[in-house]
Amino acid sequence: MDIPIACATCGLLQRVEPLQPGTAAECERCGSVVIEQKSGSLATTFALALAALILYVPANVYPILSMSFYGVYTESTVWDGCVSLFRAGQWHVAVIVFLASIAIPLFTLCGLLFLIGTARFGSSVPPRRRLWVHRFIELIGPWAMLDVYLVAILVALVKLDELATVLPGPGLIAFTAVVVLTILASASFDPALIWKDTEESHGRQPQEA
Repeated sequence: MDIPIACATCGLLQRVEPLQPGTAAECERCGSVVIEQKSGSLATTFALALAALILYVPANVYPILSMSFYGVYTESTVWDGCVSLFRAGQWHVAVIVFLASIAIPLFTLCGLLFLIGTARFGSSVPPRRRLWVHRFIELIGPWAMLDVYLVAILVALVKLDELATVLPGPGLIAFTAVVVLTILASASFDPALIWKDTEESHGRQPQEA
């Protein structure tokens, strides 16, 4: 059955036939993609999210940066940075770093795995609530890059040969990989899968008694 869809670019309302996996429909007027049926979305998203979840552990266990100041060498993990900021009275900065570095990536990965599981095995959770999870993941996604930017700026500005040297640690590499993999996982997930159960239930014919 044809589905009426409005083009997000020019607003033209047009009917589109059900698409096969890996295909897309273009607008008749402006040529923009109005709907796309991704192929292997669940498998790709699951693989990327699982890899990011595995790297999440070393990203928070290993030091994210090392600093040598007047001969004193120190290493700090993300959690150490949050605790140090809180003890120094910079609690608002500590909260931002905690949310951007620890809470948001973990919530994003758990949200993606939840969407994958409900799309693959079905769920009693209404599709609209699952859509809220997807929209929230898209909303908080850019905040996961905040601490990577801060560390990059810190390394670039504070590398003073005579006073102090700040170098990225192995935790930063793992955390950057987590951020990249999470972004790719979010982009590969097809939101249309949220409504798959609803469409299948509407498409079923009532059985005769």
